[in-house]
Amino acid sequence: MTVISTNQAINTRFAGRNDRFANERLFADERLFEGSGTTAPDAKLFEGPAAKSLGERVNPARKVVILGRSRDEAYGLLTSSLEANGCQLVHCAEFGELTSSLIAKASMVFVFVSSFPAAGLFARVGAMIAEAPQLSIIPVVEYADQEKAAALLEMGCVDYLLAPFSAAQLTMLLQRQESALAAEEIFVTRSRAGRRLLAMAQRVALATAPILITGETGTGKEMMARYIHRFSLRSSAVEDAPFIAVNCAAIPEQMLESLLFGHEKGAFTGATAAQPGKFELANGGTLLLDEIGELPLGLQAKLLRVLQEQKVERLGGHKEIPLNVRIIAATNRDLQVEVAEGRFRSDLMFRLDVLPLHISPLRERKDDVLPLATRLIRKHAPHEQRDDLLTPSACDALVAHNWPGNVRELENMLQRALVLRNGLFIQPQDLGLRAPVVDITQENTPISAEVSGKAALRASGKWAEYQHVIDTIRRFGGHKTKAAESLGMTPRALRYRLNAMRQDGVQLTF
Repeated sequence: MTVISTNQAINTRFAGRNDRFANERLFADERLFEGSGTTAPDAKLFEGPAAKSLGERVNPARKVVILGRSRDEAYGLLTSSLEANGCQLVHCAEFGELTSSLIAKASMVFVFVSSFPAAGLFARVGAMIAEAPQLSIIPVVEYADQEKAAALLEMGCVDYLLAPFSAAQLTMLLQRQESALAAEEIFVTRSRAGRRLLAMAQRVALATAPILITGETGTGKEMMARYIHRFSLRSSAVEDAPFIAVNCAAIPEQMLESLLFGHEKGAFTGATAAQPGKFELANGGTLLLDEIGELPLGLQAKLLRVLQEQKVERLGGHKEIPLNVRIIAATNRDLQVEVAEGRFRSDLMFRLDVLPLHISPLRERKDDVLPLATRLIRKHAPHEQRDDLLTPSACDALVAHNWPGNVRELENMLQRALVLRNGLFIQPQDLGLRAPVVDITQENTPISAEVSGKAALRASGKWAEYQHVIDTIRRFGGHKTKAAESLGMTPRALRYRLNAMRQDGVQLTF
C-alpha cells in the first residue's frame, strides 16, 4: 500500500493533476478546506451566510460510534459537538467492543488513531470497510499521525479530522457526510476511488473557486458537475439556482462567443433581438464549460477576462453585467500538454485549475461496475421490478471487460441487452461479451471417486459439482446417457447442466 505524506501532498499540489493521487493531494490541502486542520478558510473560497445553516441539515437520527481513548481535549470537543448536532453516541475503547449489530446500525465511526498500534489499526479498519462498505469511518489524527491518515484514506476511509479542530469544522464534516448519503440518488459508487472522489466533491462543493474536472470520455464528468451544483452551499441557499451546461466542442466558433456572452440587437447580421448569454443565465448558479480543451484560442482570452473581472459585456453592448457564477470546467484532455503544445493558454488553465477533481476510468473501479449496472437496468427497465436480471456469468463478463468507453459504454451495452435478450435474464451473449473462461481443472476441491449420483451433486460446491460431471462423462468415454444414469439424472437434464456450465465459462471438449 502506498503511503502519501500530507505535507508532501500540499507541496506538490500543482504537479501531475491527472494521476491517481490528484484528488488525495487536494483533499489534504489545509489552505483550501476546513476539516483537515486549524487553518482558517480563505474568505474568497467560502460563503459565511450559507455555512451558518450547516448544522440545520445534519440528520438528528444519526448513530455515531467514537472509538479510542477519552483523555484528551479533542475527545471532549468531538463528544460535545456531536451531541450538540443531535447525534446518538456510542463509546468504545477497543475494536473488540464493535459488534456486527452495532456496525450495522451506525452511520459513522470516529477512530482516534493514536489509541492503537499501526499494524492492528490498519487490519481492523480494513476489516470494517470490507464488512460494511457503506459505513463512514473517520480517523481523528494529530499532526504526527498524518501519514497514517493518508494510508487510511488509501484503504477506503472517506474523510478525516486533524486535531486540534473546531466545532465548525466538525459540523462541516457532518454536513458533507449527510450529503454523501443523499448522493446515492444520482451517483453510484462502491469502490474506494469512487468514495474518495465523492468525499472530495463534498469539499469542493463548499467552495466558490473554479473547479476543473478531468477524466476519460464517458466517465460522468457532467454528472459530477451536477452533483457538485446540487450539494453546494450556493445551490442549497437558493433552491432553484440554475445549472447551465455548454459543450465547447459542439458549437461553431462564430456562434460560441454570442452563446457565452450574449449580444445586443444589431450586434451582427441576423441579431434581430437582444439575447442574454450563458453567463447571464447562470447568474446565481453554476456554469459548466464542458470540453474546455476544445475552446478556440481567440475565445480563451475573452473567457479569461470574464473570469478575472467577474463581469460580462454582451456583443455590441457597452454595459458590464456583474456575475455571481460558480465555474466548473471539464475536459478529457491533459491541459498541461495542451499548454505545452500551444493550444491552450497557461493563464486560463491556472485560472480554471484551482480545485481539481479527477474521475478514474471504470476499468480502475471494477467494484462500481455491478452497482452501476443494477442502477442502469432499473433506469431503462423500470417495469421489471427486480434487480437480478443479470446472470452470474453475465456479471463475471461485465467485471472482466476493460470498458474503453467507461460508463457510457456500459449504459449502451445494457440498453441493447434489454432489447435483444431471449427470456427474462441477461446472458453474456446478450451483452456482446464472452463469459470469462475458467480453468476448472485448477480448482483444488477434491471429490471422492466413491461418491456418485445426486448425493455428490448436493454435497459439492458449484465448481466441484461441474468437475464431478466432467469426470463422470470422461469415465464413460463421453457417453452422456450412461453418465447421466450414473449421476442420477435424465439425459435431457444433463444437457441443460452442460449448457449452464458453458454459460459460466467452462470449456467442454465433448
